[in-house]
Amino acid sequence: MKRTLPAAISLASFALFAADPPAMKEGLWSIHSTSIDNPGNKKVDGTRSICRNHEYDLRIRQQAEAKQKQICKTYTETSSGNTMTVEEECNVQGSVSKSKTVTTFGGNSSVHAETHATYTPALYGTAESTIIQDQKYTGACPAGMQPGDFMDASGKITHVNRP
Repeated sequence: MKRTLPAAISLASFALFAADPPAMKEGLWSIHSTSIDNPGNKKVDGTRSICRNHEYDLRIRQQAEAKQKQICKTYTETSSGNTMTVEEECNVQGSVSKSKTVTTFGGNSSVHAETHATYTPALYGTAESTIIQDQKYTGACPAGMQPGDFMDASGKITHVNRP
């Protein structure tokens, strides 16, 4: 499936890690995402799982922060209790993305994030996007899965970063 979700939204959701969220449980995490792109009210909804550990989380956070520093500037980053809010502006392929991400942590076993972004000019035909993502710890990773591996809704495993 071709997905035109701009990179800026993905980076916006990673930017929240700059304020040191709680260490998440190691194991299998279910991730349910809903995105709505406008104009056109184009909705994409799906669930997949990822095997994670602390080393994997740190590596991904560092990669995202390095990329984010190249193309984005953060306006505000606040934390209150278990909620973090990040507002930033990114330059992506000639478009300026302004986004706000609000992330709520349920201890170390769940995360709810909502990102709203606008694009000027529209990026791949998208002028505005909203992403709602719920992640929850579901248990140990199945045999054969390593940190970074994904499992789609049908149970198919995609191995990532293997030699």
